[in-house]
Amino acid sequence: MNTITIEQLDDGIQCINLNRPDSLNALNEALIGDLLEAFTALNNDRKTRVVILTGAGKGFCAGADLKNSSAGPGTIPGTDGMGQLGYTYKFQEYLAELMLAIHECDKPVIAAVNGAAVGGGLALTLACDIRIASTAARFGSVFIKTGLSSCDVGTSYFLPRLVGASDAAELMLTGRIFDAEEAKTLRLTSQTVAPEQLLESALEKARMIAANAEYGVWMTKKGLRSNIDAPGLRQAMELENRTQVLGCFTGCMEEAMQAFQEKRAPQWPGL
Repeated sequence: MNTITIEQLDDGIQCINLNRPDSLNALNEALIGDLLEAFTALNNDRKTRVVILTGAGKGFCAGADLKNSSAGPGTIPGTDGMGQLGYTYKFQEYLAELMLAIHECDKPVIAAVNGAAVGGGLALTLACDIRIASTAARFGSVFIKTGLSSCDVGTSYFLPRLVGASDAAELMLTGRIFDAEEAKTLRLTSQTVAPEQLLESALEKARMIAANAEYGVWMTKKGLRSNIDAPGLRQAMELENRTQVLGCFTGCMEEAMQAFQEKRAPQWPGL
């Protein structure tokens, strides 16, 4: 993996660093492929509890690499011998699969947004579960500035759910750049910190998550992911009921009560 680095920051906490700083970590075929491979591996790694996603250098991710002269048929799986139309469609699906891999990862993913997160970079942050921004962060649904639709790789799904339909429409139709302060006001991000505090703040949040039981974290993410699309309250509660009943048989509740009585941190049983 030449386009990313992976570092263990603490027990169960892995940091994926986009590592194309000269292009503000713009997304090319290699970076997309490396990220897909990394998220697949970490999702299947029982020791990994939380993933932090951030960028090297001044940018988080500047979206698709429009200067990528090496792009073309054969550079992503399943495109050998294709014409430009077929390749472009496959590339679009390849990038969309990355957003799904992040969103559907069973491990919570924290975006530590250190700089520009625009276009596909914005979509990357939207696919994550939690977004913490440096004061140097900048955001923008800039697809529309290329003459295309701002509805791209999950943005039209995630953004209205996070900031509301009206604010999402304004951001997507104008394609304007907005700063970390506005992102927090819009509730796109949960926290804004100084650049030098960004990674430590993300790590602190990751530690708080990892301190909880594996079952509880796993089922909370699955429940949130499912119930955001629940057709109604009753259907959402049905899923919650099953999840809670299953949880009663993990041994975690008994350990939580004993730890409380003994005034110590719980030693959660494994699944």
